[in-house]
Amino acid sequence: GIVHTTKQQPRARYDGPSVLVLLPTRELAQQVQEVSVDFCSALGLKMACLFGGASKGPQARDLERGVDIVVATPGRLLDFLDNNTTNMKRCSYLVLDEADRMLDMGFEPQIRKIIGQIRPDRQTLMFSATWPKEVRALAADFQHDAAFLNVGSMELAANHNITQFVDVLEEHAKQPRLMQLLNDIMNQPECKTIIFVETKRKADDLTRWMRRDGWPTLCIHGDKNQGERDWVLSEFKAGKTPIMLATDVAARGLDVDDIKFVINYDYPNNSEDYVHRIGRTGRREKKVR
Repeated sequence: GIVHTTKQQPRARYDGPSVLVLLPTRELAQQVQEVSVDFCSALGLKMACLFGGASKGPQARDLERGVDIVVATPGRLLDFLDNNTTNMKRCSYLVLDEADRMLDMGFEPQIRKIIGQIRPDRQTLMFSATWPKEVRALAADFQHDAAFLNVGSMELAANHNITQFVDVLEEHAKQPRLMQLLNDIMNQPECKTIIFVETKRKADDLTRWMRRDGWPTLCIHGDKNQGERDWVLSEFKAGKTPIMLATDVAARGLDVDDIKFVINYDYPNNSEDYVHRIGRTGRREKKVR
């Protein structure tokens, strides 16, 4: 997308982007911005990162100065399109990242509305960890003569570098078992751990209980404001707080090095989410569990 942008006509003030990247969560939007900003700066390109949970003012000012690339969640981008802060008239390169997750989160109407404002001669790239019929239908509607690239098996499969253990427990037995696991984990030289729970309330309650017992724990979920989420991720990435509780908001797109353990305190609603949860670890061919 960056190379594509350098080949476009010079933009004017208030011009919309020539490249649009749509993705499901603010964390993923910020991560894409972080890895792109140095390249954009070196090439003199302007980028805007748009997501909910943060003030619209600074984001609107970025758009009004004119941008080459926009990285955005669908809802916040539509807000700016609806009030004419920006437009998609120049957009000729569209990326849908984590397409399956965006559909799971109910963004299909917003995605279709946004794409309806983009010129038909665009190039469209779609990235998806799974290939359900909903994603196939979206691809069929908006991609023509597309090249299909598949990495690994088309069947849903967990990373083979991850050792999995299953404990089937009644609800009242989960906390004592969690303490046993953490006592073992915290004695390991590498102990960075994500614990997934089903609800925001449970994440808050379990975090309070664990912190009272002296466990170095923070939590992240959709009700946390942007400042809180950024701080929690920063503490976890730096290893200052090696245990993070999370709802599925952090299950996909979260890029944290050296996560050694993933604990599913509550099993997710489907196997796809389970695979994505445990996929937070086992990267770079490391053996983990």
